[in-house]
Amino acid sequence: MSHDPSHDLVHAVRFAEYGGPEVLEIVELPMPEPGEGEVLVEVFATGLNPVESAIRRGDHPERWPVSFPSLQGRDLAGVVVAAGPGTSAFARGDEVMGYVDRGAHATHVVVPERQLLRKPPELTWEVAGSLYVAGTTAWTAVEGLALGPSDTIIVTAAAGGVGCLAAQFARMRGATVIGTSAEMRFDFLRQFGVLPVVYGPDLAERVRPVAPGPITAFLDFLGGQTDEAIALGVPRSRILTVLDWDAVEAQEAVKLYAGDVVALSRVAALAAARRIRLPIADVFSLDSVADAYRALDRREAPGKIVLGLRIVGYAGQRVQEPAFKEQDVTLGVPTPHEHLEVEEAVPPAIGDGSVRRRRRNRDIGTSARP
Repeated sequence: MSHDPSHDLVHAVRFAEYGGPEVLEIVELPMPEPGEGEVLVEVFATGLNPVESAIRRGDHPERWPVSFPSLQGRDLAGVVVAAGPGTSAFARGDEVMGYVDRGAHATHVVVPERQLLRKPPELTWEVAGSLYVAGTTAWTAVEGLALGPSDTIIVTAAAGGVGCLAAQFARMRGATVIGTSAEMRFDFLRQFGVLPVVYGPDLAERVRPVAPGPITAFLDFLGGQTDEAIALGVPRSRILTVLDWDAVEAQEAVKLYAGDVVALSRVAALAAARRIRLPIADVFSLDSVADAYRALDRREAPGKIVLGLRIVGYAGQRVQEPAFKEQDVTLGVPTPHEHLEVEEAVPPAIGDGSVRRRRRNRDIGTSARP
């Protein structure tokens, strides 16, 4: 059998300048080899995070330095295809989840084995591949605040991946959670026990009628909300942010970071036990990465947006093709088709039997014709 050189190439997402999703490109790179203590992982799924958009836009280059051309993505889940020298935890064929500093949006990536754990079989690839940044950031925030039943906290962008998880962790500790979101996501938040309020200016005025007591902590996953937290009397040491460096530098808000593999293992165990849920809003193919980030930047999606690099079939799943969005352009568009007698398509088990009687009478009439 002849050697296919395309098997030695990695397809990866890269950008060579600051900008919006339009600067992202898919490039072919040589297949990397794992070094000491590293494994090569074929990526099945990798999640998108707002901080990656901020880095690519160049929002704070002094805080998030980039060397061009730069790869993108941190979260990943996949299968080990090769192990480097000095590795002992994983072997070829192992299903894993974890993170890299940058470059997870690729078909293959080299990962230090200390940044991986075995994927629980109860987790889908999409959840496992998008749990690290959102999950460990939310876990670190809630653990650091030591929340309890006497706490009432606000979570901004509560319908997003990290906000949704932080709200669930806080509720597990008995805290009251008020979450900001677009009104269309209110029912989504209520299913997690969150009291929803509309995001926007004058947040304090909308929160006070809802809150059962003083606001004791503020998790800002939207950015730019520190003034609202201060207006509600939240101590600055309990105003936490992921994206808002200006609030950290000028208003003494606390910067949040993702955690380590120990934190990831705890979050993964809770997700595998169904004690928390990470909803997957949408799955895009690698070629549609720019569209995926546009959807992320609009902040309209409830839960996580994921790149699916390997289409994985599950029991009961009907659609497995890469063209996920074809229905979006055809929905509501009339198409020519042959006339169909609708009652012919009704299963015999449905209805009162009149369809079967009419069909039987029609067949008798047809057979009686000369």
